[in-house]
Amino acid sequence: MFRMRPACTSLLAAAAIFGLSAGTGLANVLAPWPAPASPLQLTRAAGLTPERKETLTHHVHSHLDIFINARAVRVPAGIGKNVRDRGVHLFKAPDGTNAYGGIRLCRSVCISPLHTHDDSGIIHTESASSVPNRLGQLFTEWGVALTRTCVGHYCHLTRPHVYVDGKPFAVANDPRGILLTDRKEIAIVIGRPPKKIPATPGF
Repeated sequence: MFRMRPACTSLLAAAAIFGLSAGTGLANVLAPWPAPASPLQLTRAAGLTPERKETLTHHVHSHLDIFINARAVRVPAGIGKNVRDRGVHLFKAPDGTNAYGGIRLCRSVCISPLHTHDDSGIIHTESASSVPNRLGQLFTEWGVALTRTCVGHYCHLTRPHVYVDGKPFAVANDPRGILLTDRKEIAIVIGRPPKKIPATPGF
């Protein structure tokens, strides 16, 4: 079971620091959560440095699934990207939804080393550092609260609700510290679980 409450204090503090509101980067609403309107501010809030292009020295992919009462929640395209920059190109994914990429060189910083291209749930790390990014950094960039017991507005999640490669992640541990290493599958389950918890990324 879960209850809903306002987004966690840390995100509210980030909103105050960066001048964000519910419309510009703080997901203070129920799922699904869109990509925020202030992606590069949230990139910096996550402790990451936006760049003018993708850096592929360290290039790995993780996958994130989110389920609420057994229904999949979309992880949006364009997390960690200023999709309004002309250097960020718009493409159509196979399912007809928008995808963003093809960056050669933006005129100013436009992309985080941690980002999404499309809404497939694939999380891209494209950086000059081999230090893995963390799940908490992605959620900060997304503008969605993530704690031991809350995901966005959904709180008091007591039973195992985070799974890594199909195995329950201990409730006592902080999911924000999960490393986004290559081909890692992360599933977040709120309320009724799906029939099967994904154990592999499926790409």
